[in-house]
Amino acid sequence: MSGFLEGLRCSECIDWGEKRNTIASIAAGVLFFTGWWIIIDAAVIYPRMDEFNHSYHACGVIATIAFLMINAVSNGQVRGDSYSEGCLGQTGARIWLFIGFMLAFGSLIASMWILFGGYVAKVVFFRIKFSLYNKMVLWQSFLS
Repeated sequence: MSGFLEGLRCSECIDWGEKRNTIASIAAGVLFFTGWWIIIDAAVIYPRMDEFNHSYHACGVIATIAFLMINAVSNGQVRGDSYSEGCLGQTGARIWLFIGFMLAFGSLIASMWILFGGYVAKVVFFRIKFSLYNKMVLWQSFLS
């Protein structure tokens, strides 16, 4: 979210510089909470296995792991400013970040497959909830 708030017209009214990270963290937390809330709601509404296959939670768990992997690497580590030691140094941080993004986009693609794979099924509303849940978890990874 480093360049997101600078595009607002009211940048003269509010000093976003010091509050930018706080606002981005709050927005990411709200998206993460809302995504998990949606999938828990779907699991409560459709408790039987024939209505809701509980293995679909794997996409969200993988997206959550990807979120943790992406946020474990700072910008300085990727640029090489503050990270010269460790397993692989700057290259290791970049590989870790790349694997995190691969997991995040893989879980998003899997959730789209679940959404459109069962398009003619009875429970279309659940599939839309599931897709929205994975999108929110992915978006909050980009915000934080």
